[in-house]
Amino acid sequence: MRLHTHIEIEPFKPHPLLRNPHSQTVAGSQVRKLSGITFRRERIDLPDGDFVDIDFADVENATWEQLGAHKPIVMMIHGLEGNARSGPAQEIYRTLSRQGVRCVGMNLRSCSGELNRTGTLYHAGATADIAYVHELLLERYPDVPIGLVGISLGANMLLKYIGENGATMREKAVAAVAISPPFDMMKGAVVMDSRLGRLYTQTMLRPLKEKVRGLAPLLEDKVDLSLLDSANTFSEFDDLFTAPLHGFDGADDYYTRSSSQNFLPDIQIPTLLLRAVDDPFFDPTDIPHDIVQRNPYLYGGFPQHGGHVGFIEGLPGNYRYWAERQAARFLARVV
Repeated sequence: MRLHTHIEIEPFKPHPLLRNPHSQTVAGSQVRKLSGITFRRERIDLPDGDFVDIDFADVENATWEQLGAHKPIVMMIHGLEGNARSGPAQEIYRTLSRQGVRCVGMNLRSCSGELNRTGTLYHAGATADIAYVHELLLERYPDVPIGLVGISLGANMLLKYIGENGATMREKAVAAVAISPPFDMMKGAVVMDSRLGRLYTQTMLRPLKEKVRGLAPLLEDKVDLSLLDSANTFSEFDDLFTAPLHGFDGADDYYTRSSSQNFLPDIQIPTLLLRAVDDPFFDPTDIPHDIVQRNPYLYGGFPQHGGHVGFIEGLPGNYRYWAERQAARFLARVV
């Protein structure tokens, strides 16, 4: 039996011209509105001497002050080389504010516009910074419910984080939503290393390589920087840089130990999983239908179409965003 049987996921109805997963993926990164929200940034110093920046989102006509000190809070974690002010993030803030929810976005290390101080970057299994910022919010706002949202790579990190904490997470968060998460990173790497996947890979690898170059003085004794230009796939980059910088024995070890599917059985707060079957970043066979069925805390929304962090409905000038709407409906009912 489900914990909240009254929660129903709406069907996703893309316009016929936006049924293609690539059109959904590309449009999804470009058409979401970037206006109507102001941000209050705060720098959080971390125990290892590094920092992350968090952005408190004040949505027009629904600022933190206007919503009031007793309204629930949602913390958002962005995806690979995104940030807390991206289009999908802002649509989440905008949609949740209509439900009376205050939002704060966490920028992962080096993603807020300034390189971090140490040779430690973020990766799919890095949950310590998420835990630190989450605990800070719990200390500041002890009397309000807190929910969590993750997008893409941030969704993998979020699922790993709440799974690692098991039953103790019930005291820290009331619910979570993962949008377009990888479940099996090994299978995802095969897809992204394919000819079609490489169309996306180069765009996403470019800023990662620039960050490695920018941090070169901190990294030169840990990795072979002369190999940076030869890393043309995620598997190559992760094998040469992500893995050795973060204590993994190669890319395969990194993918195996960090994949969110390993942590789903241990999740013990209501958690909504939203991912399109046609997501071009992943292998559709990794969607864990069996785990979702066995764990009453998990709710699956797996439409056939939607691309990667796309889920666009409607026409230009009147776009609607299915994933953000489902996330807001879910969180508003639970928090």
